[in-house]
Formats: sequence, C-alpha cells, structure tokens
Amino acid sequence: MTEQGGILCIDKPEGFTSFDVVAKLRGIARERRVGHAGTLDPMATGVLPLFFGRATKACDILPRQDKRYLASFKLGVTTDTQDITGTVLSEQTPDADEARVRAAAAGLVGDIMQTPPMYSAVRVNGQRLYELARRGVEVERAARPVTVYSIDFTACDVQANTFTIDVHCSKGTYIRTLIADIGAALGCGAVMTALRRTMAASFTLADCVTIEQAQQAAQDGVFGTLLRPVETAFCALPSAALNEKQTKMFLNGVRLDIGRVACKRTGDTYAVYAHDRRFLGVARERDGLLCMQKLFTLEV
Repeated sequence: MTEQGGILCIDKPEGFTSFDVVAKLRGIARERRVGHAGTLDPMATGVLPLFFGRATKACDILPRQDKRYLASFKLGVTTDTQDITGTVLSEQTPDADEARVRAAAAGLVGDIMQTPPMYSAVRVNGQRLYELARRGVEVERAARPVTVYSIDFTACDVQANTFTIDVHCSKGTYIRTLIADIGAALGCGAVMTALRRTMAASFTLADCVTIEQAQQAAQDGVFGTLLRPVETAFCALPSAALNEKQTKMFLNGVRLDIGRVACKRTGDTYAVYAHDRRFLGVARERDGLLCMQKLFTLEV
C-alpha cells in the first residue's frame, strides 16, 4: 500500500452490512483505517468503494456523489421496511397496466422531496430511525430534497406484477422509498424485492472484486495490486499542475495565486499535482487563491 493509501471497490454480497464489509477488509488488509462511500442495506448487493489508509480522507469530499441502481419490485404489497424482508402490512390485486406503471415512475424523475423510511440510518434527536422502528416507535421525519436523474425499465411482467428499473439518482436517495412512492401513486402499494448498486463515486461493477478475491490476493501477498490510487476518485475534477517552487509552497500550506498556476479554471475545486506529476491533494479556489482542502501525501 502506498503512503497515500488506496481504493478498493468491493461487490458487496447479500446479507452483509456495509460495516461488515469494512470490518472484514480491515482484517484482510491488516489496516485499521478503512472507510466506505455510501451505505448499502444488508439485502442489497453491488458497488461499495472502500478507502484505505490516508485515502479515507477522500470519503467526505468525493466530487461524484451520484449513484446508479438496478432495482426489482412487486406491485400490490407493502411492508414496514418498504422491502421484501419486512412484515407485510397490506396486499391487494393491482389494477395497473405497463403504461400506468411507467407513468408513475416518470412522475418521480427530477428534483423531488423524499421522506426517509423508518428503517434507515438517519438520526432523529440523536437516535437512528431503525433503532426506534425495531422498538415499534414511529416518529415524524422531515422530507429531504433528492434528485432522480432517470428511471428506465429493464423488465416488465404485468401478469406477475413485477418490474425492474435502472435508477440514476443523487446521494441520499432511498430506492425502496422511491418504489413505495410508485406504488402509492398507483393506489396499490409496491415493495422492493432486490437491489443492486451498479455505480457509486464514479466506480462501476467492472471495477469491483469480491471479498473472496481480496482474501486470496492477501494470502498471495499481492493485495496492494488491487488498490487504485486515491487520485482516481478525483478524475472528474480539473487538474492544477504546480511547478517545483509552487509544490513546496503548497505542501507547506501556502495559498497560491491561481493566476500563476497551470490549470483550466472550469470550477472552484481542483486535483493538484506536483512538478513531478505526483498527486498531492484537493484544493479550492477562494478569492483568486488556491487553498488546500485535503492533502494526501506526507512528503514535503
């Protein structure tokens, strides 16, 4: 593992919490500092980016926060968790053809307000909602703004009342709540039956390995070869290339005149590289100055 740490994308298996995966990889990598980008419910599978060592500092400043999911659902059923693992609250025979289902989903595309489900990790008055829900307590939750960029249907079985959708959405969107809202719009309810995250933090399933593959790599002494450089999480940012003098100044916390830095001023956040092309960290422009936001190298 490099001094900057690294990123490993795991294809999370069903039945594991995100923390279960973090704990497992801490042991496999023998690295205490492991973080993740984006919690997945135990029933969900798919892309879970893990950050090792100094790369954990990237978790809260990732430029790509949008996510993509493949979700299956069934009309005519509701549960207390909004997914198939919960207690059934209602069942009925839906009266909705494919066109109506598609229209209900289309009505949720765009900027919407979404109320977090009771079975979620959101905190209310210092307590996790799922902890309250397990005690049979329901509290009022404030709706939050989220963005659904697109909903595309990949499978429709009207006879079985089952559908699969490809959802591209912002951070913080609950797919099971989105599905419940589709069911509510149709007047029959709906429950999520499967969920697979296909993209997170710009990483896709093609970038993932399984826990078993990571374990084998560690046993073979090549775990480090699986890690992606931390800079790959910031490839969407414009880059700022420093000369040797600017590199020394930046590493010592000096704010640089951005007009003297080689960069395309297409935003206010930059991936910063040293004169020898090393990735240094992330910086923001403030009042014409390039100011360090997070540093990922120890070398000055």
